[in-house]
Amino acid sequence: MSKSKLEYIWLDGYKPTQNMRSKTKVEENFSGKLEDCPIWSFDGSSTKQAEGGSSDCLLKPVAIYPDPARNDGYLVMTEVLNADGTPHESNGRATIDDDDNDFWFGFEQEYFIMDKDTQLPLGFPIGGYPGPQGMYYCSVGGRNTHGRDFVEEHADLCIAAGLNFEGINQEVASGQWEFQLFAKGAKKAGDEIWIARYLLDRLTEQYGYYIEYHPKPVKGDWNGSGMHANFSNTTLRTCGSREIYERICEAFRPVVKEHMAVYGEYNDQRLTGLHETAHVDDFSYGISDRGASIRIPIITVEKGWKGWLEDRRPASNGDPYKIAGRIVKTVKSANIS
Repeated sequence: MSKSKLEYIWLDGYKPTQNMRSKTKVEENFSGKLEDCPIWSFDGSSTKQAEGGSSDCLLKPVAIYPDPARNDGYLVMTEVLNADGTPHESNGRATIDDDDNDFWFGFEQEYFIMDKDTQLPLGFPIGGYPGPQGMYYCSVGGRNTHGRDFVEEHADLCIAAGLNFEGINQEVASGQWEFQLFAKGAKKAGDEIWIARYLLDRLTEQYGYYIEYHPKPVKGDWNGSGMHANFSNTTLRTCGSREIYERICEAFRPVVKEHMAVYGEYNDQRLTGLHETAHVDDFSYGISDRGASIRIPIITVEKGWKGWLEDRRPASNGDPYKIAGRIVKTVKSANIS
């Protein structure tokens, strides 16, 4: 008889930024298959998802990955349901209109590694600042590169878990890094970002670090952190038409506020029009323009307008489910007939 440890992971009800929660379920002779993960319950009154007098919420497994850090372990991403089985109001995944997985997403997750003792990003001295931006981006060497062992271990964990992990690099500010994930299907893309974040946050417990997802944790002339969303559907991948691309981009213009509402808390501190961002109240798009709201990659143009778009506005602390759901809705609203 074997016993497996299933780590059920969910998002709580805190607003406007939800947090990950998790707990372990031990199962005997577990097959490793999603369909054999039972629905479980938790105390929603402790996560701002229910009242104490009727506190049970349900966890519906939606994705499973091997847990590379535990013997006979699995990481189980779940959706939160009400006691009657309907999606909880905090459940952003259930609102994504992409049941056929036509939408593909590549997220670029930026973050700062923080020292738990100093409460500062790695490389920042107490009471001062490191050298100015310029030498940290994709750097090598102990003077400008901080946290590589941690980042490499996280990458290994993600790959071992079976995530479609596509890369890592140090970012523009000291102690700031990025990883990239790609998935076919908006829901799967969200699942994989949350699992990767879970592995990242859990790993900090061994290092004396914590992860800062705030989009502008260091004020002044320092880059903020985003989660750029690269996206496509069949139309974008095959249309071969600049006009159609521009119509899809224009569909984003009248719904700027709706996008900003789900693109992450404090994002206005990052989207200032400086540091490779557009202003939070503006909307723009352009070919190879990293200062635009939406960048049209040069590769897309060179392939005859067949490819993808990059929305550069989502913040590092945004919920990929809500971001993907809003992008899908806007793209589907475009008048391309």
